[in-house]
Amino acid sequence: MQPMFDYSSFYRDLQNTSMSDQTEEWRLALEGRVDPKLHGDLPQWQSVIANLPDFPLNSVDLSADQVTLSTSISLDPQQKESITNNLMGLHPWRKGPFNFFGINIDTEWRSDWKWDRVKEHISDLTHRRVLDVGCGSGYHCWRMRGEGAKFVVGIDPMPKFVFQFNVFKHYLASEPVHVLPLKSEDLPVKLESFDTVFSMGVLYHRRSPMDHLEELKNALRPGGELVLETLVVDGDENTVLMPQGRYAQMRNVWFLPSAPALEIWLQRMGFKNIKTIDITQTSEDEQRPTDWMTFQSLAHFLDPKDSNLTIEGLPAPKRAIIMATK
Repeated sequence: MQPMFDYSSFYRDLQNTSMSDQTEEWRLALEGRVDPKLHGDLPQWQSVIANLPDFPLNSVDLSADQVTLSTSISLDPQQKESITNNLMGLHPWRKGPFNFFGINIDTEWRSDWKWDRVKEHISDLTHRRVLDVGCGSGYHCWRMRGEGAKFVVGIDPMPKFVFQFNVFKHYLASEPVHVLPLKSEDLPVKLESFDTVFSMGVLYHRRSPMDHLEELKNALRPGGELVLETLVVDGDENTVLMPQGRYAQMRNVWFLPSAPALEIWLQRMGFKNIKTIDITQTSEDEQRPTDWMTFQSLAHFLDPKDSNLTIEGLPAPKRAIIMATK
């Protein structure tokens, strides 16, 4: 069977890390990961990559709010429309924003806002090996590279998001940045190699949050840094909300602890130097429908009479960022 994704550059870059002796474990994790029988849209997603324009890359900006590719070619309106229609084959675009040769991909999430909340507190990423769990389209992976990371691996089980990443990787093939269709539970056991591990927007989707924290810990080298972002609720160290049904219309939400409770979870799992650096209620300006994500978004999931409550009557989404070291 023809492989869905080409991992050769990932394996090449892996050889320059302390994980080179785990290459076979990575191969086994990736083997047959995307089953074409389960994803009827795969031919369409593949055609998006096949139909990308053959433009000379003039400049790249991985440090600004928009991850930007630029070309010296001036695009006329018809060319922009054709390229936009092609990229819409990967709708919905959820994490960004991106600028693709002058075309603004205005994603559902202003992921740059989250990055702004994180970047002033984390260790300098220069020369660090970084893992981004639940990375979506890889927006934050590119920003991590823009901050100087020498090797970035993003993982996300949704193949459409990997194709979105590959729209940009197509032009940045030599960059040591990779997005793989994996879950954190698929990672080789006891990696203990990444200097920094990010898990942003994943913990509340896990039936066993402690297992997720253990997976993140196992991926870190001793002394490595964890950046954990997740939904929380107000309360003391004993407060944990488990929705009876949906939460903000999401079916797969399990545990929403308070920030103090989450700090205890991390302590119990053996992390040190635990600190909550930010708690922010998600606004309708940060998560909203756009031309690039036309489905329902946050405003549709809140109580129309009280934006501090979800449509189910639960506390509205509030996200904490907590840092810790192994």
